[in-house]
Amino acid sequence: MEKPPLLLHICCAPCSTYVVRTLREHFDVVGYFCNPNIHPEAEYALRLREMKRYAENIGLRMIVAEYEVDRWYEAISGTEQEPEGGKRCAICYRFRLERTARFAQEQGIPNFASTLTVSPHKKAAVINPIGRALAEQTGAAFYEADFKKRDGFKISCRMSREAGLYRQDYCGCIFSKQERERRIKGKG
Repeated sequence: MEKPPLLLHICCAPCSTYVVRTLREHFDVVGYFCNPNIHPEAEYALRLREMKRYAENIGLRMIVAEYEVDRWYEAISGTEQEPEGGKRCAICYRFRLERTARFAQEQGIPNFASTLTVSPHKKAAVINPIGRALAEQTGAAFYEADFKKRDGFKISCRMSREAGLYRQDYCGCIFSKQERERRIKGKG
């Protein structure tokens, strides 16, 4: 029986490992790399290159969205001082998931999901309601999950090590990078 297509928002290669494997049990997964939040642009290019390499290795079709960094900054404007995990992050999730849902709708892909909830730093309780609301707006069904459960994060770490994937040490935006640098300086 043919599996229904699903457009999967992918934040990075390591987070995609377990999620792609899990979703492929029920869906024909198409990867969607939409991450204008990643800074600097060299880091964005590195994460994209790693994702393309991994996708090729596992036979995953990938679509890369435009790197709309100016529109992302416009969307999060006024939240620059928010702590990691605060309002800025919710706006960022919505920014990327909205593009995913709209692209799925435009392409006639009936389902969409995100790798975001595999991270222990991302709250499914924030991400899933955003996905549900976007599903209502677009008509594309949102696959609601908390992929970190049942050792999903641990398994993704193992899978990414086995695949030799680059694992970043900050979420992606300039603000998370600055916060990581402050933590490192505080330990030194």
